[in-house]
This record gives sequence, structure tokens and C-alpha cells, in this order.
Amino acid sequence: MDAVEKFRALVLPEVETHGVDLYDLEMQGGTLRVTVDRDGGVDLETIGSLTRAISRLIDEHDPIAGSFTLEVSSPGLERTLRTPEHFGRAVGEKVSIKTRPDVEGDRRFTGTVESADADGATFLTDGVARHLRYDQIDKARTVFEWGPTPKPGKGRPSNSKISEKKAAKR
Repeated sequence: MDAVEKFRALVLPEVETHGVDLYDLEMQGGTLRVTVDRDGGVDLETIGSLTRAISRLIDEHDPIAGSFTLEVSSPGLERTLRTPEHFGRAVGEKVSIKTRPDVEGDRRFTGTVESADADGATFLTDGVARHLRYDQIDKARTVFEWGPTPKPGKGRPSNSKISEKKAAKR
């Protein structure tokens, strides 16, 4: 069992006890990253409590030799997609995809996840559906679109109304 699998087996019950899902777990350099999520998002109180609980578990069980840094977080607004479950949760969302070099077509594109199953996902780009197996995808990430949202009942005035107001002031 490699280090990531040891950590996964150790932290999964604690993650579930806190009422969140284990979104991702990776060991990169000297950092163990535990990413958790749940419908509606994860609050800072849960992140803090889970960090302390996982830290205690690691101290008690010492699953690997050496020192490392523990990071516990939510996936954020622009989340990395790695598993079929990640793509399934992203159905209907805008994503940025980078394919492996041997895949035909554009290597980088942005589209909407139309569907996802155990083998791959279908993306809609400029009205065209493109299906990729997961092994054809090098990197995938959701895309958060920034922009002002109008306040309820306060839409932006159209250009013609602005012109009318300017004309009335003259």
C-alpha cells in the first residue's frame, strides 16, 4: 500500500464523521493535501475541526516516516477534475480541458460538461459535442465566470433608456 492509500484509509472515516466527502487526497513533495466537499460547500469551522482531527490521527498512527505539511481545504471555485465522480458532479458546468498529445482535435478547449459516466465525459463546445475517455484527458478544471450580478429587481437599464435620460437632461 503506497503512502496516499495509507492516508486515504486513515482519514476517510474521520472525513465521513464530519459529514463531508473526500474529494481528493494527494501527496506532493512534502505536503499532504486533503480536499473535502459537500453539497452547499464546506465552512471554515468544519475545515478547522477536520484538520485537528486528521492531525491527531496522523500523530497516533504515524503512517509514513518523515515530516510533511498537512493541508485540508475545499476544492474551491475552480476545482480540478480527476475522477468520474468529479466529472459527474460537474455536469452542466463550464470546464477547461487539456487533452493528451496523441488525441485528435484541439488539445485545449473550454466547454460545458454535458454528461459523464464511468468511462468518459461528453463536452459541448460551440454547439458541437465531443466525447473523451478519461485516459485522453491530461488536465481538467471547472471555470468560474466572474461578473456582477444584478440585485433582485434592479436590472441594468438598457442603452435606449440611458440615451433617453441623457436627452431629457439637455
